[in-house]
Amino acid sequence: MPELVVTALLAPSRLTLKLLRAFMWSLVFSAALVAAAVYGCIALTHVMCQPRRGFLGRPRHTPPVCLSDPTLGEHCFLILRSSGLRLHCVSAGRGKGPLMLFLHGFPENWFSWRYQLREFQSRFHVVAVDLRGYGPSDAPKDVDCYTIDLLMADIQDVILGLGYSKCILVAHDWGALLAWNFSIYYPSLVDRMVVVSAAPMSVYQDYSLHHIGQFFRSNYMFLFQLPWLPEKLLSMSDFQILKTTLTHRKRGIPQLTPSELEAFLYDFSQPGGLIGPLNYYRNIFSSWTLLLQINQSFS
Repeated sequence: MPELVVTALLAPSRLTLKLLRAFMWSLVFSAALVAAAVYGCIALTHVMCQPRRGFLGRPRHTPPVCLSDPTLGEHCFLILRSSGLRLHCVSAGRGKGPLMLFLHGFPENWFSWRYQLREFQSRFHVVAVDLRGYGPSDAPKDVDCYTIDLLMADIQDVILGLGYSKCILVAHDWGALLAWNFSIYYPSLVDRMVVVSAAPMSVYQDYSLHHIGQFFRSNYMFLFQLPWLPEKLLSMSDFQILKTTLTHRKRGIPQLTPSELEAFLYDFSQPGGLIGPLNYYRNIFSSWTLLLQINQSFS
């Protein structure tokens, strides 16, 4: 069939996909502006109620002592083969069993796994990483450096870089989204997997499309699509929104001490400390758009 004819036959489908993409992004950014207004009011309320905290976040110059607790393991850096980036990790129990690799979520870091590091280091080589963009790990500024493919390559490089051919993968939140994808694309590298509080991205997408309430519960994702503003809002009143998230009675971390709270806030308080973590979200709707296009093509 002549190429011109093929192009003509595909033109309606291509136009439909472009319109679908434009419609989706218009919805995303409309929701982002609404979320920005809501979170802006919340942040300003915190500032007015506690003016002594200041307008923006207070930089922490000294990390809390709990981050250097020797019972949790040894701090080290891994240089990733694919990207050349350095990832910070805490490792314990080398030589005592299979690799158990921990992936954290947002707004957290390797310290989320402190109890598991202590519990399993006698039987496994336990390693908790700071994902790219977090803490001492390298944090590229470009949003395109945080695609799902690149983040999965990081996990592969960590496993192979530690000298293993497979691992027990334990993951939460954003780390769990990566783990689901990783288990699909790199099944030979995953012996077992433990996932906490996250469904596969395709399941989450399908559920959100059929349950509008999920969009309201995920309003922060829309806010994070905007440049620079989310970083400012999250840091206002000395990171009060993050503090509320981490200590929330139902959705936060149970029995979090003031020192442990500082263990999470320390990295976010450093210059540019929120840019990398929020760039994960700035890529998430690109993946959703691709999934929508694939679904449309086969429906």
